[in-house]
Amino acid sequence: MSRVIGRLSSETPADLQTAPGRPRRLPDDLLRQATRRLQILSLLAAALWFLGPTLGHLALHFASPGDPRSNSFGFIDAVATVGFVTSIALYLLLRYTRRSPEFVINLGLVYLVLTAIDLGVMIHWGAVSTTSTDGTPMITWIGPVILMTAAIIPAEPRKMAVAAFLAASMDSVGMLVARAEGMYHFHSTGTAFLMHYPNYLMAGVAVAISAVVTRLGQQVTKAREMGSYRLGELLGRGGMGEVYLAHHRMLARPAAIKLIRPEALAGENGAKAQLAAARFRREAEAAAQLKSPHTVQLYDFGTTDEGRLYLVMELLEGMTLEHLVRAEGPLPAGRVVHILRQVCESLEEAHDAGLIHRDIKPANIHLGRVGRQGDFVKVLDFGLVKSVGAAGEDSLASIAGMAIGTPAYMAPEMVSGDAELDGRTDLYSLGCVAYYLLTGELVFTGETAIQTALLHVSQPPVPPSQRTGNPIPAELERLVLACLAKQPADRPQSASELNAALAAANGAVVSD
Repeated sequence: MSRVIGRLSSETPADLQTAPGRPRRLPDDLLRQATRRLQILSLLAAALWFLGPTLGHLALHFASPGDPRSNSFGFIDAVATVGFVTSIALYLLLRYTRRSPEFVINLGLVYLVLTAIDLGVMIHWGAVSTTSTDGTPMITWIGPVILMTAAIIPAEPRKMAVAAFLAASMDSVGMLVARAEGMYHFHSTGTAFLMHYPNYLMAGVAVAISAVVTRLGQQVTKAREMGSYRLGELLGRGGMGEVYLAHHRMLARPAAIKLIRPEALAGENGAKAQLAAARFRREAEAAAQLKSPHTVQLYDFGTTDEGRLYLVMELLEGMTLEHLVRAEGPLPAGRVVHILRQVCESLEEAHDAGLIHRDIKPANIHLGRVGRQGDFVKVLDFGLVKSVGAAGEDSLASIAGMAIGTPAYMAPEMVSGDAELDGRTDLYSLGCVAYYLLTGELVFTGETAIQTALLHVSQPPVPPSQRTGNPIPAELERLVLACLAKQPADRPQSASELNAALAAANGAVVSD
């Protein structure tokens, strides 16, 4: 997974903890979806508040051309205007301000009650003459609005019960007030409530819907709990899984959790899945031993109750080299050397531990700030590496049937399979990264991924100085081309050797 960067959630850490005896909090992404749905509902309501009276005037005009009400702004229009303004105000508030999910849910329930008041006023206070009623039950728009609100807002059942009861009562309250104004004639106060018992039935259904939605959301939260961590928003996807924002439930420490997709490990029988799980544990244990400050830190790993594998890593803020070059273009030679030397430090430790990365590329190299130090490098995706000389074994990705490496950064021996892979394989990929940073171009570009990979085997690279107008010192260019040698024996023999050569060449580099 190449992307483990993301912004922190706006909730405080305490919001993300589950106290003993308290119901689980609903997932943040589901709560944000409720915000978007409430925006859509408010826009739809605004359209209906506008179209309802407008179409009513048109219908009256064609049915009774001489009726003065077709061209006058009456009581119904005033109520509809209030509803329209309220709906637009809600949409603008949700669209252009950031509010906590709990605030949005409470606001949605308040909006339900306000909408019911408008509907009750419009239906029962808009009478233009005295009306008698025999108490026949009637259904108004209030009932469907209650049900729609319950379906789109994951409110707690007790809160929904209060809001739905108040909303359901607005028809009855409207009738009682209209009777006090002389618009209705009926003897018993209970008649106003009995006539609208369908509203209360729908309110009860709304509470049941809220209970179901809340329970399902809590089940999702439980399913997303990885040991002591709780998953939040999705940060990115890759070949084998997804990366999510997560928080430690006790330490309130933000982290990034990489989940291995079940389909990536699906085999014809259980033996393959067991082999993948065993290999995953060995590779994760090895990666967890890497302590270089330029290697993304692996906090934890394990298997969920459903059998999904996961890695817990430090959360990084910044951008990958791929995003940086796309945003800024080719980088100055001095900055490139500074970045490459930090990558070498990460690879030195990994290679000394007998681990090779096999997918060094700009998207797997993160650039951020640590303290006051900028351009601080973190090498990503060390959780799925391969041990050098592991006879008869391959990496987790190979067991899962995934392609290893990225064609634009793949060493010739990875393409041809002619030689055993070792640390020099990573150095070839790092040479491709250096080429990209200096020129903004890939070393080789074929019409297909296979053609691109084959070019690394057969085609000599064009010197980077011939593909950019930026100055590239001759010694730096020589090192980049040495890393791109077809034969591993012709490259720098270790990350330490390359780091030392870069340090020696740094004096010739023209920095900013």
